[in-house]
Amino acid sequence: MISSNKLDVMIMLSLIFSVPVGYYIFVPETLRPKYYYRNLESSGILDILPYAASATLIFILMDSQRHISNFLGLSPSLNYDRYMLMLEGTKVSIFQSLASPTLTYFCGAVYLLGFPFLLIFTFILFLFSQNDETLKEYAITFTLIYLIAYVFYIFFPVDVTGHVLPGVAPLLYQLNPAILGIVTICSPGLNNCFPSLHAALSVMATMFILFKTDLRRYKVFAVGTTIFILFSILYLGIHWITDMIGGIILALISYLVATRIFKKRFKNESAHFYMR
Repeated sequence: MISSNKLDVMIMLSLIFSVPVGYYIFVPETLRPKYYYRNLESSGILDILPYAASATLIFILMDSQRHISNFLGLSPSLNYDRYMLMLEGTKVSIFQSLASPTLTYFCGAVYLLGFPFLLIFTFILFLFSQNDETLKEYAITFTLIYLIAYVFYIFFPVDVTGHVLPGVAPLLYQLNPAILGIVTICSPGLNNCFPSLHAALSVMATMFILFKTDLRRYKVFAVGTTIFILFSILYLGIHWITDMIGGIILALISYLVATRIFKKRFKNESAHFYMR
């Protein structure tokens, strides 16, 4: 049986090697110079550091979720599953009526590898494309999604469907016990369901790819991967349908807020520069 540490290393190595492979698959040769070169001595790198740092701090915040809940005096048994049942009943169980070992392994791979690849590869594309405006918008949207979702995770915890609904199994965690150890890093109580970050962040990345790049093959891949991610989070016994819808809405709102705020700020900074 693979240990949690070994699985972590395998996933990390897979993502590292997938980035150059993705570059040669999704970036046409005629466009590669546009997505390859960046002057590391430029001031643009320093400009994006605060945005990259804020995104990194989000992970630290997620890792401290249990401590924050304890500090606020919230009960470890607090959950709002009953409201999900009132909203949608057991409809999500329909997805597991399609269950098969092949489909379970495929959805597990989409959840563990397809999702992080979509986020990381998109970030790297913007990082090396010298498109600082889009890179900052991407980092701001990412941070907004996490911060808004974090409030719900602290005050409105909802357990995974595989632990609540009869007839729904936590298929992802049953693939290998090591997967459960990885997931609990960001969701200690397995109750960070509403809104779904997998739904929110994959939709966010896809919107940036569709509206901010000219990579046709990557656009097709992003849309297809996001559809599979949305299916997988329901099929694997993790999220409620309401979680998925909430995540999609969160992505749309965060994208609009981040892009509009940044454009306004960018124009103000440019105007200030030319007035000096």
